[in-house]
Amino acid sequence: MAARDEDPQPDPGWYYNTRTGEVEHGAVSRAIDRMGPYPDEATARQALEIARARTEEADEADRKWNEGSSN
Repeated sequence: MAARDEDPQPDPGWYYNTRTGEVEHGAVSRAIDRMGPYPDEATARQALEIARARTEEADEADRKWNEGSSN
């Protein structure tokens, strides 16, 4: 039995398909080809930019950590 706070019909979310470059609503394609889920179609369309920004932030955090640990 599902917990009371679980939605029995949750929104399937929006995904960006890295193989086709298309945005999909729900788990339409293979998981390996998808990024997401995102809350809406517009955000899913920005998936690559979001991933790029997160990677840059993580790289910067690594650089700062590495600089601090070498002292």
